[in-house]
Amino acid sequence: MILFPAIDLKDGQCVRLKLGDMNQATVFNDDPAAQAKSFEDQGFEYLHVVDLNGAFAGESVNGAAVEQILKTVKFPVQLGGGIRTLDHIEAWLDKGLARVILGTVAVRNPELVKEAAKKWPGQVAVGTDAKGGMVAVEGWAETSELSIVELAKRFEGAGVAAIIYTDIDRDGILTGINWDSTLELARSTPIPVIASGGLASMDDIERMTRPEYQVLEGAISGRALYDGRIDSREALAKLRAVA
Repeated sequence: MILFPAIDLKDGQCVRLKLGDMNQATVFNDDPAAQAKSFEDQGFEYLHVVDLNGAFAGESVNGAAVEQILKTVKFPVQLGGGIRTLDHIEAWLDKGLARVILGTVAVRNPELVKEAAKKWPGQVAVGTDAKGGMVAVEGWAETSELSIVELAKRFEGAGVAAIIYTDIDRDGILTGINWDSTLELARSTPIPVIASGGLASMDDIERMTRPEYQVLEGAISGRALYDGRIDSREALAKLRAVA
C-alpha cells in the first residue's frame, strides 16, 4: 500500500484546491522542488504531481517546476495535467518521470492511451476524476456521460499501470475519501486503483490497513499532510506494517 504525497502546481507554486476550483487555491510552498525533497526526506517512496494550469490549457504550463523536482529528488514521480499526445508522453518520460497520468485524453481518445500503454509498459496511468460518479474532463471543468467503471473497462488488458480515482466533490475539503465508490471501482477491474480526493486524517490511514482495503494500490494525500492532520512517519509505519 503506497501513500503518495501530492504536489499540485499552479503558477509555479505548490497549492491545494478546494473542490477542484482554481479560484479556491491555498499556496503551501512557493518552492515545489523543496517541498518534493521534504517529502522524500520524510520517507515517502513515490510522488504524485499535477500541473493544474496544464490540465486546463491542454499542454504543459508548469514544466520548469516539474523539471526542477526531477533534478532534486531520487524517488519516482508520476505527473498528470495537460499530457495529451504521444509526443508529450515521450518527452516527459525522457526527462525522468516514472509514470504519466492521462485524464482528458482517456475520455476523448482512448486509443491513444492504449497505444501509449503498449509502447511504454508500466509507465502510463489513467486519471479518473468524477463528479457525482461521472467522469470529469478538461481540468474538472466539464462532466462527461461516462461512469468511472465504464472508463476503467475501456482499458482492461491494455497494459495501463494504474487508475487514479479522484472524487472531486471531496477533494481538498478533508471530509474523507469516497471509500464506497473507490472500492467498487477497485473490485470491478483488474487494473490497480489509487484512491484520491479527501484523505483527511489518521482514521483514513487506519482504514487503509484493513484487509478489505488491500485491493487498492494506495492513496494520495495533499492538504492533510500539509496541515499536519496526517503524521507522515506514523502513517508510513502503519501502512508498511501490513505490506
